[in-house]
Amino acid sequence: MALIQTRRGFLGGIAAASAAGLVRAPRAAAAEGTLETTTVRLLKSPGICRAPQYVAETLLRAEGFTDIRDVERESSAEFNEALARNDADFGTHYSAELLPAIEGGDAITILSGVHVGCQELFARDDIRSITDLKGRSVAVPIPTSTQSVLVSALVARVGLDPGKDIRWVVSKSPTPMELFTDGKVDAFVGTPPEPQELRAQQIGHVLVNTGLDRPWSQYFCCMFAGNREYVRDHPVATKRVLRAVLKAADFCTTEPAGAARRLVDGGFTPRYDYALQTMHDVVYDKWRDYDAEDTVRFYALLLRDAGLIKSTPQKIIAEGTDWRFLNELKRELKA
Repeated sequence: MALIQTRRGFLGGIAAASAAGLVRAPRAAAAEGTLETTTVRLLKSPGICRAPQYVAETLLRAEGFTDIRDVERESSAEFNEALARNDADFGTHYSAELLPAIEGGDAITILSGVHVGCQELFARDDIRSITDLKGRSVAVPIPTSTQSVLVSALVARVGLDPGKDIRWVVSKSPTPMELFTDGKVDAFVGTPPEPQELRAQQIGHVLVNTGLDRPWSQYFCCMFAGNREYVRDHPVATKRVLRAVLKAADFCTTEPAGAARRLVDGGFTPRYDYALQTMHDVVYDKWRDYDAEDTVRFYALLLRDAGLIKSTPQKIIAEGTDWRFLNELKRELKA
């Protein structure tokens, strides 16, 4: 419970969010009905690009939740497992890493896109183009990670074979960034605050920025997903949780300094300067505009072409997504 008390402390005041017009009783609350539960368990994992979820507690309390818990997990496999086994209710996760779990029958439902552009491909200074990656080493946390999908797609587009022309180094500990910083690999894909830290230290350079470069900048890199049974059995709670997270995404866009301060005060990251830069670098204002289903389709095709899944995009969408709540909130939160 100590962790919950810490989050309550740093998110206890609602002045900043109120000033941004984000905290108010939802007008549609009466029509939605009564909350089926006032408890929500949110997955916490490395990567401060997930800021909307991490700064949403004040908004969740405004939606009627009184027991808000963090469930900490380190790896992607643990993240998916926690959702599938009902050890957590919701979490923000990389798009491509949700799809193999859904294909495998995990009880996970994707509800919305959250943000764009949290990943950057860093390389040694002598690697000046994607074709220069031929024969070089690239570190990734797991073979089905969004990072590996990104690199595989990039090298395939310039005529390289990701299975033969890239020397993959799969490692969680040491992390891909640690391997890159120590000179043990030639490239890796960083997520905040890693790119901000590397730029500050002038280590390597960026070959691809998914927030700026097409086609990646046209799709969500991270999406909000829930346990399938929770979504089915608690539709009012599900909609209110999603509304809080999407309003928090707006807060990250309109009040980046306030969002960065909350990340630091809540213990999500130690460096305010890196957190603030992340709020400026990551795109949090596209959840209304981009089609979340297009993101699932895009990554499903990439994963299928890479031999990482066998399912069609249509099958993944049918079995692992539910856009009802997002579509309702797009209509409600037009401003």
